[in-house]
Amino acid sequence: MRIVGKVLFLMAVLLCAACGQKQTGKQDVAGADSASVMSLDYAKGFTVKTLENGVRLVDVADPQQDEDKMPVSYHFALVLKGQENVSIPEGYTKVKVPVERTLVMTMLQLSNFTALDAHDVVKGITGTKNLFNKDIKQRVEDGRMVKIGMEGNFDTELILAAHPEVIFISPFKRGGYDAIKETGITLVPHLGYKEAHPLGQAEWVKYVGLFIGKEKEADTLFEGIKKRYLSLAEKVAQTKERPTVFSGEMHGGNWFAVGGKNHLAQMFRDAGADYILKDDNTGGVPMEYEQMYATAANADYWRILNSYPSEFSYEALKASEPRNELFKAFKEKHVIYCNMKQTPYYEETPVRPDLLLEDLVAIFHPDLVSADYQPRYYQLLK
Repeated sequence: MRIVGKVLFLMAVLLCAACGQKQTGKQDVAGADSASVMSLDYAKGFTVKTLENGVRLVDVADPQQDEDKMPVSYHFALVLKGQENVSIPEGYTKVKVPVERTLVMTMLQLSNFTALDAHDVVKGITGTKNLFNKDIKQRVEDGRMVKIGMEGNFDTELILAAHPEVIFISPFKRGGYDAIKETGITLVPHLGYKEAHPLGQAEWVKYVGLFIGKEKEADTLFEGIKKRYLSLAEKVAQTKERPTVFSGEMHGGNWFAVGGKNHLAQMFRDAGADYILKDDNTGGVPMEYEQMYATAANADYWRILNSYPSEFSYEALKASEPRNELFKAFKEKHVIYCNMKQTPYYEETPVRPDLLLEDLVAIFHPDLVSADYQPRYYQLLK
């Protein structure tokens, strides 16, 4: 009986040990209890968890929770090359990192690679319109980067010839990525443009850094940008006078106005101005001219960003819509203007909101910047 008892005891111990090993293995895969979460200051569209086995789980969702425009959430498991046999949770797409070959669809995405000194990773772009960066132009000219076409009209052969490991995209409601999906290449959404805060958009440089092995560089870069932005915003917060401002132009019979939840509206606030649609709870809203005039007729400033083919002027603004001269900002020559054909606006500002903020502060509160300040993007239209 004693012998039988000992045997049963040993069997029970072995069974418990086996159960423990099985549970531990399951925990390594899911990583629910052992994952460390990356700290993000402003970005709302992605989260990052690092499992004990080193796998990075990156979850991406619309920061504005706009179900109609982006009904899908994305889940990626970033696995170091050479360690591909590690377990990843169900529902995650494995991406081997660092990514060494990719394509980008927008200047916003490209700006992240420029800021991280990572043009070598980008093997294709959609186009070179309003492109200023000399290095990128040279790469397109000598074939190191290819032009893959525009949304809805991509050249699949060029895409495949570039051998991208992943493709960064901006998922819009209208689509245009069906042909790319058929290639089987992993599509990685970049939703920085939908962030409600300028620093939230800039923080997506960390997202790109994770994929291309430049996480530390991205962290250091963002910390410097954040420090400069917040320092200037804090200085502006002490001012009592806050001019009013509105944005945009008539196009195709409608005025697409920046919404109160847009990162540009937040930048106006941080620059010491009151945005006329501050109570709007969207990223943007189409308005008829009469509606915009009723809202912004007496606003102090009018911000315009376009790519006018020649020198833009008040005469040109009036010619595009005769009623534009009725706005107070037009009458007082308070139009804040940036021409994308003359400045690298979209190549730089998504990652450098601190520079953009200083331009606006120089206009709204010139006493808060140096007397010899030279604007980089925005200045009052002459």
